[in-house]
Amino acid sequence: MSSRPAKRRARLLVVEDKESLRRLLVTALSEEGYEVASAADVAGARAHLAEGPFAAVLSDLKLPDGSGLDVLEASRQAAPSAPVIVLTGFGTVATAVEAMKQGAYDFLEKPVEIDDLARLLERALSTEEASAGEAVPIFAPPGAPPIVGRHPRLRAALRLLERVAPTESTVLLTGESGTGKELFARALHALSPRRSGPFVAVNCAAIPETLIENELFGHERGAFTGADRRQSGRFELAASGTLFLDEIGELRPEVQGKVLRVLEERSFERVGGGATLRADVRLVAATNRDLEAMATAGTFRSDLFFRLAVFPLELPPLRERSSDIPLLARHLLDRLAERHRSAPLALAADASDLLSAEPWPGNVRELSNVLERAAILASGPTLRAADLRSVVRPPRSERERIERALIAADGDKQRAAEALGMSYRTLQRKIQELDLEGVPKYRG
Repeated sequence: MSSRPAKRRARLLVVEDKESLRRLLVTALSEEGYEVASAADVAGARAHLAEGPFAAVLSDLKLPDGSGLDVLEASRQAAPSAPVIVLTGFGTVATAVEAMKQGAYDFLEKPVEIDDLARLLERALSTEEASAGEAVPIFAPPGAPPIVGRHPRLRAALRLLERVAPTESTVLLTGESGTGKELFARALHALSPRRSGPFVAVNCAAIPETLIENELFGHERGAFTGADRRQSGRFELAASGTLFLDEIGELRPEVQGKVLRVLEERSFERVGGGATLRADVRLVAATNRDLEAMATAGTFRSDLFFRLAVFPLELPPLRERSSDIPLLARHLLDRLAERHRSAPLALAADASDLLSAEPWPGNVRELSNVLERAAILASGPTLRAADLRSVVRPPRSERERIERALIAADGDKQRAAEALGMSYRTLQRKIQELDLEGVPKYRG
């Protein structure tokens, strides 16, 4: 048992079907200074959650009448900001990762070390207290660019990043263009034991097919016409560090095979060379394509896909964390002011609302470009909706207009109806007609 000082009497809910472990957790956490309630199943957890809010919830993944995912959903309905920690046994880590994608704070593998659990709870509760403040939440490991946001999906992705960064595991970053995959790759490198080594990034889609093999593996003198000297490839340049292969789905099959060999044997040869070289790199790959579907269709090597997807990490699109848009916009405006050596623009409430209502198909990259254009055209020290309307893409259809309003209202149909100038009943009918029920899927 730890000797940390007692904390404020935060209320915790422990959901565990095994009575011996449930009693152990309740006793240990009570000694840590928490007020603890417990349940043996999902039904019991729901009953407790209906009685009043808890500061945090701890739940086993496997329960007699459901799973920890059901407890997670019930907790988020009762108190959306309360962190949920899931306990996972052998063979359920993948489900625990899925729970984090759905909003769980973190997971612990059984058998549970009480000191580890106490530290995790302390961190979870302090994170919630900090996120309730006004400061812009920024995740910025030393040597890496900042990642801004407090939405549960982003925070879950960042916690998974922190889990995998200290390992040598290959990471596959997935998500739409502009979601910040290179920012995540740089953060992975900055938090890894290889942080003192180089970070080398390659955009596989930006290099002609005929040159990509040479770019990755280098060549020997005389390997082809014009090769008048030996050239090191990116795998050599990234030695002792991290190699980031962005848009890896664009590699042609023969190059995919060579990358697979590096992952399996940690070795390669330069183009035109016979000497086998050791690849001392940690590989991080990224794609905005569905590599699993490509592997099924035969357009991407399935053996390479499985090697790359040792630890897949999905980045949420901006439209699914719209509550982060005002935070991001203010941060980006500050960065623009630094770059242009000017006073930062303030963001008016109507401008913030307009930005939050946008679907942002280009994600953070598109938001940044729009803000830069708007900042140049702004007529005063405050960026207003009027400054944005000329540079923001107008909605192309009624469905898009209603979708934007629902996102801006965080799913509140009454507010969305008022913003659209229609009755609640009319909006409800259109939502059904246009298949928009449940938008936004993830509320900020």
